[in-house]
Amino acid sequence: MPFLAVALAVAAGLIASWVLRRVVLRLNRKQEALRETSRVARTPLRLALCLIGVRIALALTTDDAEWRRNVDHALVITLIGSVAWLAIAVLLIIETLVLTRYRVDVADNRRARRLRTQVILARRIGVALIAIVALGSIMLTFPAIQALGAGLLASAGVISIVAGLAAQTSLVNVFAGIQLAFTDAIRVDDVVVVQKEWGRIEEITLTYVVVHIWDDRRLILPSTYFTTTPFENWTRRQSEVMGTVEFDLDWRAPVEAMRAELKRVLATTDLWDERVGILQITDATAGFVRVRILVSAGDSASLFDLRCLIREELVLFLQQEFPTALPHVRLETMPSAAASTQPAPRRPGKLGASDETASRLPSDPHDSQLFTGSVEAVQRSRAFSGPGEDVFEDRDKSVAAQN
Repeated sequence: MPFLAVALAVAAGLIASWVLRRVVLRLNRKQEALRETSRVARTPLRLALCLIGVRIALALTTDDAEWRRNVDHALVITLIGSVAWLAIAVLLIIETLVLTRYRVDVADNRRARRLRTQVILARRIGVALIAIVALGSIMLTFPAIQALGAGLLASAGVISIVAGLAAQTSLVNVFAGIQLAFTDAIRVDDVVVVQKEWGRIEEITLTYVVVHIWDDRRLILPSTYFTTTPFENWTRRQSEVMGTVEFDLDWRAPVEAMRAELKRVLATTDLWDERVGILQITDATAGFVRVRILVSAGDSASLFDLRCLIREELVLFLQQEFPTALPHVRLETMPSAAASTQPAPRRPGKLGASDETASRLPSDPHDSQLFTGSVEAVQRSRAFSGPGEDVFEDRDKSVAAQN
């Protein structure tokens, strides 16, 4: 009789799990990803329902004997484990359904990456809590451990202090990982510069962060690093970035010709996002003229290739068209009196006064000025002009009131 009841209970559990899964899929038929992801919960659901049925069947068909109590204890332990397994599977299903609604393979994926980071961390925290609760529930099924419960509660304060001191570093990393997930400091797929290494956030866990370096190395950092150490996040608000290309050239460098060549190079490449593309002289000391080119791109990878392209094209341009603009070291000797009365011969590549006048074409402010000369430049300068005169006056009034 008990064997037949157990067999019927197992069959009823299998049928109930099949019906329950079909009902859930039917109610959520618009969720195409649910059919595939729900398979991870199929086995723990069957196991949990069958165990419940077997316990009921044994309770109805057998006496309260010693062997039944031992079997029931084993069934309870297995049931707790299967329920924990089912809860973890449900968390995985919820994570998959949420992540499939927000794509990260699009241009503007900031919100999706933030949600992805938070959902992954929340799922890991949930799995850890479920495992702890399940383990504690299994331990409490033993009478000896139940008897120790009062004593453990009485000494919980001392034990918590000792455990906190012993696991201080681990707990700090755990709280730092939670802080990273929900303060939006970094997200999965953010481009960062840490310890002078440029890479991408590949994984965020409760205790450490994995940074995928550009040369396929992995940099493993504790979570506390990102809460205590300054770092660069190139995709905090947007992926567009700006970069520079610098040349130390001779004083005869053809600035306007280089601007024209820069404009030609930028017009022929898709790496440039058409926001910023200017050439300026930022220094003129120690016998050299420093030419700085500032360009922008849609992301850091495109910017790297764009800077290399501009550097190669302008080096080739100067070599072929203006070799006298390349860096020179001059050694001047004092001429004799007779030689000084004769006009000095014109050296090849040297520009005369008329040539210099002809080469000085009026420049476009968009090509030579970063913070003035155009509407875009003025708007850019306002971002670095401070909070405004009203704020300055309020601060002065606050200081005066304190004094």
